[in-house]
Amino acid sequence: MGDSFIIAIDFGTAYSGYAFSITSRGDEIDPYLKVWGEEVGLETPKTPSCILFDKQEEFMSFGYVAKEDYLSKKGQEARDMVFFDCFKMALYGNDINRDLMIKAANGKSMKALKVFTEALRFLKYDALETINSNAKGRKFIPSDFTWVLTVPAIWDPSAKQFMREAAMQAGIVSEGNQDKLVIALEPEAASVWCKKLPSDGFITQNIGRNTLDQSPGTQYIVVDCGGGTIDITVHEVLEGGALKELHKASGNDLGGQNVDRKFKQFLREIFCDGVWDKYEENYPGEVQKIMYDFTLFKKGDKDIEITCSLNLGRLAQTKKDIEKFLEGVQGASWDEGSIRISKEKLRSFFDESLQGIVKSLDNILRRGYRIGYILLVGGYADSQMLQRHITEEYIGECNVLCPFRPQEAILKGAVMFGRNPAVVTSRKSAFTYGLAVAQRFDASNHRADKKYTNQDGEWCDDIFMKLVEINEDVGWNQTKSFSLSPTSSTQTARNFYFYRTQYKSPKYVDEEGVEKIGGFVLDSPNTERGLDREAKLNINFGFTEMKATATDIDSGSTKSIKLDFMRR
Repeated sequence: MGDSFIIAIDFGTAYSGYAFSITSRGDEIDPYLKVWGEEVGLETPKTPSCILFDKQEEFMSFGYVAKEDYLSKKGQEARDMVFFDCFKMALYGNDINRDLMIKAANGKSMKALKVFTEALRFLKYDALETINSNAKGRKFIPSDFTWVLTVPAIWDPSAKQFMREAAMQAGIVSEGNQDKLVIALEPEAASVWCKKLPSDGFITQNIGRNTLDQSPGTQYIVVDCGGGTIDITVHEVLEGGALKELHKASGNDLGGQNVDRKFKQFLREIFCDGVWDKYEENYPGEVQKIMYDFTLFKKGDKDIEITCSLNLGRLAQTKKDIEKFLEGVQGASWDEGSIRISKEKLRSFFDESLQGIVKSLDNILRRGYRIGYILLVGGYADSQMLQRHITEEYIGECNVLCPFRPQEAILKGAVMFGRNPAVVTSRKSAFTYGLAVAQRFDASNHRADKKYTNQDGEWCDDIFMKLVEINEDVGWNQTKSFSLSPTSSTQTARNFYFYRTQYKSPKYVDEEGVEKIGGFVLDSPNTERGLDREAKLNINFGFTEMKATATDIDSGSTKSIKLDFMRR
């Protein structure tokens, strides 16, 4: 296999970054993480997921630089800029297609695919530049690497497919070498990293054994606490250290930004009468600054102080003195140019999010697994309130562990995952998948309106033939085979249409909740054997997509399709 060069991109809702490894295959892998924020006097493992376009929709900048560029602009110039922040959430819970539009800060809309593509293109260039500036005499190009792109496990397959498409358009991989792009699930990547951490790699709330037990049969929950989503995966350690998914991915959209929104809502309530709205409209840069400060406060558990700018003071003054706005407000007070928010009030911003996490965890814990650990990862897991709340909630039931740098676990794990994708050997199918077939008509069993007649008899159309059932264990790289015969002795082509549903056993493909996800026509030119011809259908399971291949046995003609979950 030779060397194995890997670049992993973690494109987060709030922050993005990458890590890479250019070591030989056999070596112990310790991924190198790019550090961001020099230009703004910071050192962070990821950079804000912000992207700036000019008014012609040409890409300008990404990350801290985009934020600074945008915030330094005033008036009309700022309003002409197309600035996107936290746009990844557009892919959560939506029907995704290639024409999806998303709204920028100034109200303009752009195609989501273009915004995501340009963000990935920037991260690709930056990664290659970082590597090439340190590579003595060798010039690396995209095709030298296996690229790993992380996505939330709870996303719909259409969103995962959308990211693959954006990565193709960004030139990360090209037609023909698509297999050099691995889509990794965020909590799975984190799980792979946490498995190899020594006990001093975890922040401990309770004294005692604090590594993740590696013995076969150990079951644990990974909670990836991101900015946008809370993404939960349940793993069991198998003989030899590989992992098996025990419960299909679950979670919600109550990540760290839910807390940010509650905080902003509170400021809007304080500065009522449209004062805050006006401030946001006229001084977006200052609002961004307040929100950035808040992300730092959010990690702790004490009173916080928000510095009030002159502009906010001036706007408030048009209605009444700024301190008057704070009179009688519970949990906030005016303190010589600052708004002081009590830690009780700060905690209240976390309520909805923490309750949502506990609800998702309870749902898993009451199913009778033998869960030994709950692992908290992702940037939002850095919050003491979150760590403490989950630890107290499950004390005596599970060990709650959080790695020292929970934000890095996903990136570093993604690099390892790129080197050994077989580490997760089986997953739960998120849907029931099926194929439309026809069978001999049986009046006692079939719907009369589905009956049709040809020279070979009476048939029932549109029957849902199950290929995989929801929650079924699907082995990585496993292939399932099916044998199908024609319904007409003279037909020279056969239609294969694929469907998916959340229901276990639909009878017909046109029932409610069943959707078509693709199809193809298979040539079957030799008709001598009439109805006695066989087509073989193989379904192969990768990480995040399925491939269906049909072969006409008599002629050897074959067709295949990657089940494309994005509707055209």
